[in-house]
Amino acid sequence: MALSVQIQKKAGDFQLDVDFTAGTGEALALLGASGCGKSMTLKCIAGVERPDRGRIVLDGEVLYDSERGVCVPPQRRRIGYLFQNYALFPHMTAAQNIAAGARHMEASQRKERVAQLVSQLGLEGKERLRPFQLSGGQQQRVALARILASEPRAMLLDEPFSALDTYLKWRLELEMRDILSLFQGPVVWVSHDQGEVYRNCARVCVLDQGKSSPAAGVRELLANPVTVSAARISGCKNYVPVRPGPRPGTVEIPLWGLTLEAAAPWREGVSVLGIHARHVQPAGKDARNAFFCETVQVTEDVSAMLAALRPKGAEPDAPLLRMELDKDVWAAMPDHKGFWVSVEPENLLLLE
Repeated sequence: MALSVQIQKKAGDFQLDVDFTAGTGEALALLGASGCGKSMTLKCIAGVERPDRGRIVLDGEVLYDSERGVCVPPQRRRIGYLFQNYALFPHMTAAQNIAAGARHMEASQRKERVAQLVSQLGLEGKERLRPFQLSGGQQQRVALARILASEPRAMLLDEPFSALDTYLKWRLELEMRDILSLFQGPVVWVSHDQGEVYRNCARVCVLDQGKSSPAAGVRELLANPVTVSAARISGCKNYVPVRPGPRPGTVEIPLWGLTLEAAAPWREGVSVLGIHARHVQPAGKDARNAFFCETVQVTEDVSAMLAALRPKGAEPDAPLLRMELDKDVWAAMPDHKGFWVSVEPENLLLLE
């Protein structure tokens, strides 16, 4: 029951151009910065928005085909769409909201299905409450129950935990994982949270200014991003222009006045060097890829110290180098104003 999406849509100056496939029982993540087209993509799949051209196929059925003039109405697509704000009917009780998803069933079957989902999602005692009487987590569970009641062939999750506090988010994520493990259709999961995606999705498709990159394994993308947009999603904070170094296996960073050893071979299209803040470590001046830095600013985080550094000899307008250290490591350093740091060659990301 695969979902195949190849669509383009123009909205003002914005151009959406996505191409991906989510397989049977697979949770595929759509990642990207705000405004990159993730939610618009989901709306096109659900039929809420109509693409300008392209094709959408679910389980062998063509839902949209611009060349053939096919555009199946949203209510006939059998796609469950969990909105960010849950989109519950405010005048209906929790049970009535769930029942609305089972309109295709006979009354007796509908009642039985609602009872089953109420039990499955831990909503006992909340059946008669209206949305404003429910917590954010309870509203989400009602919305999810309504989707499941419709017996969807695919599910679209648009930032499903964005409105929840940390504890509730973790608890509901576990519940969501259990529910999705029983769902046989494809799932497209939009999120900004790389940890959430890492825990729940096998593959990820990155959107950058409306255009998708080929889907890749989550672990592969987070460990070895090849583009700046993918590196941002992986949590990388440092970016600086780069060019091939004077010797094989080296790269030159003109704005920092540095030449460093890189483990990855140079490839066509590379123009930016990425470095994770946690990979910048205090070192002796004779360490591999060591260079001296002056401290510009220090910020204390919950469990780490965040330092903004200027490599010695850097251009005045050069980007600062962000470093993230455990508090005890930072406290043990003899000098915080200036010190040597190093970045291992395998931790230099050569990015397009």
